[in-house]
Amino acid sequence: MNTAYQPDAGVSATQRRPVLAYLTTAGLLLLLMMVVGVLLRMSQAEILVMSPDWFYRFMTLHGAGMVGMAGLAGAGIMLYFLGRHVSLSTRVAWINLVFFVVGVVLILVGITVGDYAGAWTFLYPLPRQSMGVWTTWGAAAFLGGLLLIGVGFLLLHLDTGRAILSRYKGLGRALGWPQLFGPSQADAPPPAVVASTMVLIVNTLALILGASIIVVNLISLFAPEMRFDPLVAKNLTYFFGHVFINATIYMSVIAVYELLPRYTGRDWPSNNRAFLGAWTVSTLMVLGAFPHHLLMDFVQPVWISVAGQIVSYISGLPVLVVTAYGALVNVHRSGIRWDLPSGLLFLSTFGWAAGIVPAMIDATISVNMVMHNTLWVPGHFHFYLLLGMCAMALGFMLWFVRAWGGAKPIRWECVWFWVYALGCLSFVTMFLLGGRSGVPRRFAAHQAAWLPLDKIASVCGLVILLSVSLFVTRFVLAARSAARGSGQA
Repeated sequence: MNTAYQPDAGVSATQRRPVLAYLTTAGLLLLLMMVVGVLLRMSQAEILVMSPDWFYRFMTLHGAGMVGMAGLAGAGIMLYFLGRHVSLSTRVAWINLVFFVVGVVLILVGITVGDYAGAWTFLYPLPRQSMGVWTTWGAAAFLGGLLLIGVGFLLLHLDTGRAILSRYKGLGRALGWPQLFGPSQADAPPPAVVASTMVLIVNTLALILGASIIVVNLISLFAPEMRFDPLVAKNLTYFFGHVFINATIYMSVIAVYELLPRYTGRDWPSNNRAFLGAWTVSTLMVLGAFPHHLLMDFVQPVWISVAGQIVSYISGLPVLVVTAYGALVNVHRSGIRWDLPSGLLFLSTFGWAAGIVPAMIDATISVNMVMHNTLWVPGHFHFYLLLGMCAMALGFMLWFVRAWGGAKPIRWECVWFWVYALGCLSFVTMFLLGGRSGVPRRFAAHQAAWLPLDKIASVCGLVILLSVSLFVTRFVLAARSAARGSGQA
């Protein structure tokens, strides 16, 4: 019996069902958004014809959908592992999912019927200044959907806060501060609790401020005489967006901490002060890293830009270093028997580590002024998502149905792992090469000189879509058995 697939004792069917619902919804949404993304690249490559109106609607849908998918998948991973240590409310988990689905429907209606095409960043005052491209109610549906999804996630994080405080009697204790700063010899909280506490703190702030600026946008749609400082609005918007998308990785990485040790037979020590210190430092730094998105806003106070550049360089390094180094140490000479889930989890540490390099390059002011509005930026965040966060989520999903549903391994697992890994790496490379060549992002029409990279990216996108379709289909087919808990294969 492979002990890596031993079901967790004490995890009931009642606890598993919302996790499975989260992951199933996220998996299907991931496939849909990948189809949209491939269509966008094929349109830019002139492989198919798409009107500019529909291109920007699809671009808006793809951006909002992928961020939402990442949040839901990360939340599912967090709920599973955090629920082993604290008492979470399954009712709140289901409420969040209902809010999410209704919000997605509103967003789809606002984009496809209401013609909204203002990008997922909804920068004020753009939603109310459509110049006839989209309807007012379409913008309202889009913003209302985002608001509903945000409220659902806020309820979820408040419930995790209630459960963590009930068990650990303080956020500092849940972050391991007695072990980090004091002489305490007691066991530190497990990695799932430390990571979830960090996400609770940063995402609660992000969601509250994000909801505030969404409400401002909604009011301005129907009361255009109301005025709000666009620069303040942009700061609030990017604070929300940057923190939220980073939090999806911080939730998803719990799967690496929890599952890799099961394959290697080695613990992932959370009593280590480097581990605890890294998570505490990142809790503070991730809140101040967003200003690198505003370096070309010259009226921004200089000290904010300078601080933002410095923090952007180092905000992700503490947790990233302890995670990547910890994964290497955990696996080195362990005799691990690689399979698809463990391979994807290990690949995710590479994706996270390598994806930070183009991000740090873009955070340099002299580079940012030239590169930020090019394909370099979607290159770096597709690197994070495809090879980092999505690999974490897919690895956990495939582990889950094997541990709890008795799902058999996918035939030719090794081949499909490399199809996914090399497909993703090639896909993001086309973005980065395009950015290096000055190809602008968010352009529906591309010049002839840019088409070769677009065509290669389209083929790579189809390869990724094929592999992910296989992974998600395998998960969905075994989900019912996993809900019942029929056991290991």
